[in-house]
Amino acid sequence: MMLADTIWTHARLATMAQARGGLGIVEDGAIVARDGQILYAGPAKALPADLDARQRIDLEGRWVTPGLIDCHTHIVHGGDRAMEFEMRLEGASYADIAAAGGGIVSTVRDTRAAGRDSLVAQTLPRLDALIAEGVTTIEVKSGYGLDETTERCMLEAAALLGQRRKVDVVRTYLGAHALPPEARSDREGYLDLVCERMIPLIAAEGLADAVDAFLEGIAFTQDEVSRVFQAARRAGLPVKLHADQLSDLGGAALAASFKALSADHLEYASEAGAAAMGAAGTVAVILPGAFYVLRERQAPPIEAFRRHGVALAVATDCNPGTAPITSILATMNMAATFFRLTVEECLLGVTRVAAQALGRSARIGTLEPGKACDLAIWDIERPAELVYRLGFNPLWQRIYRGS
Repeated sequence: MMLADTIWTHARLATMAQARGGLGIVEDGAIVARDGQILYAGPAKALPADLDARQRIDLEGRWVTPGLIDCHTHIVHGGDRAMEFEMRLEGASYADIAAAGGGIVSTVRDTRAAGRDSLVAQTLPRLDALIAEGVTTIEVKSGYGLDETTERCMLEAAALLGQRRKVDVVRTYLGAHALPPEARSDREGYLDLVCERMIPLIAAEGLADAVDAFLEGIAFTQDEVSRVFQAARRAGLPVKLHADQLSDLGGAALAASFKALSADHLEYASEAGAAAMGAAGTVAVILPGAFYVLRERQAPPIEAFRRHGVALAVATDCNPGTAPITSILATMNMAATFFRLTVEECLLGVTRVAAQALGRSARIGTLEPGKACDLAIWDIERPAELVYRLGFNPLWQRIYRGS
């Protein structure tokens, strides 16, 4: 007799397992966990006869999904930019806001002024809001320090979040987010810092799991991003890219050429870019929160992604300026409403595909044996409720690593 820790019975499972098709639904299901991992997830009638557990929990027909994954956030930062939001409503332009000391420069200033403990304290309420909606894994980017001290501080703060809460934190170094104010006249010098100093240091010290960059007219060029990605490749770190958000500068194709885990935003991605991503297996991370806050009109080319077999992930993009959003459920509704993603695409986009976008498919994202026992248990009648409702959180219980 094999003794497990917990058996959940009388459950309806959306396993997200690719082999089961669709959402991988099992109507009368059971899940068995031991030592934080799933031993069994499938039909109750097929439970191995030699399995018993220290506790059995009757879910009374509730739905179970994998714990949700927010695969693109900037959740660690100092201060806020509510004043800018108010200014935009009163008609101020981006230039007006920048002239008043706003924009990313203000967040850099506030983040540099905050110590590591302050950054953790400011971030925890935002993280708690996501956890309350069933999030068990979150990606956290740096990129608001733009100097060695503060970038390290942000990545260390992100690691501390995983110690203060039961959540898996995936860290991404985003030094090539913007030019810091002191480097406006020395782009090459700043890129030297990112590529020759920071990326090797971060890799050697295990401070981040991936490297990201922002390819855009207001940020960095293709050549500059290529240099960053080459440095990441030498350091053994995978890459991701903020691509084609405001214009088509070939970001999707560039990301694909480096076999990036993901390209994110993508409102202006081309057919050729979508084809390149499909061929490379690069995930498209859709960020409707920024589209909503900025009142954009150009939607990502979802049909092109579908045609070329590009997997679609969905994330909050939680950040202080363009997506001050801490609801993964609302984000799924936005993805469906603005971009016409299906319920299936939305739910896979915050589970199995989100895990793929983080390079964590072997560990999380589906209810399958050998995966981490991260569960979200819902008081709903059908999975579509998780996408269809706004301002409604039907989470019954969140399980992280089996407990």
